Amino acid sequence: MNKTLLITGGASGIGAETARRAATRGYKVALNYRSRDAQAKAVVADIEAKGGQAIALPGDMAREADILRMFEETERALGPLTHLVNSAGISARMRVDEYDAAALNRLFAVNVVGLMLCCREAARRMSTKNAGKGGAIVNVSSMAATLGGRLGSSAYAATKGAVDAFTKGFAREAAVEGIRVNSIRPGMVMTEMTEARLKEPAFRAGIEASIPMRRVGQSHEIAEAILWLLSDESSFITGAMLDAAGGGYII
Repeated sequence: MNKTLLITGGASGIGAETARRAATRGYKVALNYRSRDAQAKAVVADIEAKGGQAIALPGDMAREADILRMFEETERALGPLTHLVNSAGISARMRVDEYDAAALNRLFAVNVVGLMLCCREAARRMSTKNAGKGGAIVNVSSMAATLGGRLGSSAYAATKGAVDAFTKGFAREAAVEGIRVNSIRPGMVMTEMTEARLKEPAFRAGIEASIPMRRVGQSHEIAEAILWLLSDESSFITGAMLDAAGGGYII
C-alpha cells in the first residue's frame, strides 16, 4: 500500500524525529516548516541517504493559502495523501493579566485554526464520501490541556484543550468514512522549543520532580507513539487522547 505522510512542523523536534522514523517504515514523507529551511533540508537529506523519499515544504500554518499549497504540492510530488501529523505549534508564556490580543490571535491561528484547516484538507482527500480510501491523522496536543498548563501557560493550554475537543468531534464525524483521528499529549520533552530552559539545572530539577518517572521525555519516544497511532496496529482506535508524559504530573 502506498503511504504518503504529511507532517506539519517537521523540521525539528518531534516532527523531525517522526519524519525520519516514518521513512524507514515505508512512508513517503512531506515535511512542512515555517522558517527552519536548513534543518528541513537536512531531515530530507537524512531520509534520502537511507533510501527513503521526502520533500520539504515551506509554509505558515496561520495562512490558509500556504496550507492549500502544501497539500497540493504533497500530492503532486508523492501521490495521494494517506496520513497526516499536525505537529506544528508555537508556545507563549504570559499571565492572564498580561494577555496581548495580537499574541493570542497568532497562538490560536497556528495551534488551532491552522490544524483544523489541515484536517479539513485531509478529510477532503481521505474520506470515502469524497472517493478517498481513508487514512489516519494524529494531532499533537499537550498534557497542558489536562490541567491548564504550568503557571504562565494558560493561553497555550487553552489551544491544546481546543485541539483535544476538536479531535474527538472530528473523529466521530469521520469514523464511518474511513478516517481515524487521535491526539497525542506529550509532557515535557527535550526539543528545540524546550532545551534552553531545560539546560538550567534548577528549572530542570523542578520539572523532573513533578513527573512520576522523574525525567523529561525524548523526541523519539513521542515519535514512536505517533507512528503507532498512524499504523494499522491501532486500527480500532479513534477519538483517543494518548498521554505520553512519564505518568503526568505530581501535584
